Amino acid sequence: MEIQSIFQVDAFTEEPFTGNPAGVVMVSDDITTERMQQLAMEMNLSETAFIFPQHDNLFQIRYFTPAKEVDLCGHATLASAHILYEMGRVAPGNQIEFKAKGADLIVSKSGSWLEMNFPRYPLTKRAVHPDFKALVGFEPVELYDSSYNWIVAVANSEDEIRNAAPVFNALTEAGLGHLMITAPASVWGYDFVLRCFAPWAGIDEDPVTGSAHCALTPFWAEKLSKTRLTSLQVSKRTGTLKTELSGDRVIIKGQAVTVFKMDLTINN
Repeated sequence: MEIQSIFQVDAFTEEPFTGNPAGVVMVSDDITTERMQQLAMEMNLSETAFIFPQHDNLFQIRYFTPAKEVDLCGHATLASAHILYEMGRVAPGNQIEFKAKGADLIVSKSGSWLEMNFPRYPLTKRAVHPDFKALVGFEPVELYDSSYNWIVAVANSEDEIRNAAPVFNALTEAGLGHLMITAPASVWGYDFVLRCFAPWAGIDEDPVTGSAHCALTPFWAEKLSKTRLTSLQVSKRTGTLKTELSGDRVIIKGQAVTVFKMDLTINN
């Protein structure tokens, strides 16, 4: 197994120690799924991305939480593209093509901003769970099912999102273990706020969640009658995203900063 380096990148921010940290690992084809899961557990971040160069600017990408593999991850895709551009593996004027289990993804660079092209997630309205308020801390005005088992809960106010205090071990048992909560923003310059919880995948709260915007961008685009939106994820680390609805695709824009680079030594 050949592993060049492991990077930690803070995504959806231009300031270190904010945004969402992701691991990025450049690997060769002989790495096993077991080893990738072990490395993700060792990194202990929301996601660690493993990049497999194919040809030209095409890369296979796989994502692992500390507990399991997931099909798609926005912030780890952003972090991976950031490293490829920063290392000079891809020229700034060229697009990066990622083949993930969940979708084919395209990333381009404009100044300090990276632009990702993701699929739009559908929303299907569902009944409000009877224990939702007890488990999360507010009564949602609407509840939806979306792709990859996401549940979307809409609150009346930004304060309800900020003050939510989920009972994480009970969320999964109640079928709410992959939950995004959102409301109109009261902070100037932002359209909506959100927080994301995924205890089913070993992540109590994801600091900044790019893929959540595949569902939330079309939702708020319809509610607010605009296709270009700016969101604020109000986790402790916080993060800012600019998004645009483009047919059945969602354009997600963010910045990223490399925090450190490590060389891997495995003795067995």
